[in-house]
Amino acid sequence: MSARLVGIGVGPGDPELVTVKAARELAEADIVVVPVADLAERGRAETVVARYTQPEKVRRVVFALTAPAGGRGPGEAREAAWDAAAAAVGALLDAHATVAFATLGDPAIYSTFGYLAQTVTAARPDVRVDTVPGVMALADLASRAGITLVEGTETLMLVPLTAGPEVFARALDAADTVVAYKTGRRLPEALAALDAAGRRDDAVLGAGLGTADQVLQAGGDIAAAPYFATLAVTPRRPTRGGRL
Repeated sequence: MSARLVGIGVGPGDPELVTVKAARELAEADIVVVPVADLAERGRAETVVARYTQPEKVRRVVFALTAPAGGRGPGEAREAAWDAAAAAVGALLDAHATVAFATLGDPAIYSTFGYLAQTVTAARPDVRVDTVPGVMALADLASRAGITLVEGTETLMLVPLTAGPEVFARALDAADTVVAYKTGRRLPEALAALDAAGRRDDAVLGAGLGTADQVLQAGGDIAAAPYFATLAVTPRRPTRGGRL
């Protein structure tokens, strides 16, 4: 039987938002890999995983978790990190039937797991790849901020701010609700775009949701944010059911 690599979405950081299926997969896996920027650190994914699996099964693997400053694309350092991570996971797959990779949010949406799976299967086409969906930060942010993201015929657009402020500005013009991921360094530009569109008061920002470092800000209170911050901008709804 071929080895199995499973990407498990563990939500935005609150251990209580892990799904029943994800909890079962984490408990049953032979090894659970967690991505870190440095082997000496305990990342958010590992903090969540600790609730559902034995510590001796957890393996940290260095992965490029943030975009390189001043440019787009993988870059040599990121490519090297992906190759090294895939080699480390490949070695684990040689020795174990099921290796799980815990990723924040959902493994199909802006996740490191996609790069890992592509690299592993390119070298090991016999490896079976499965995924378990996870709660996304945008849903957790809406819950904690007490907002409805979309209703009726409203449209929703999800953009990474690493794509540039122009993409965010176009989204504000094209969609009723806009959610931006990877806000961090681009927050000042995003706020400028919000002001230009007259939508600053309709924005809410969240980071570290469900953790001791949680940040939740709205409108004019929005200030500096870490890289993994989520910005949601919703439309004004003067009447109930007006967008049906």
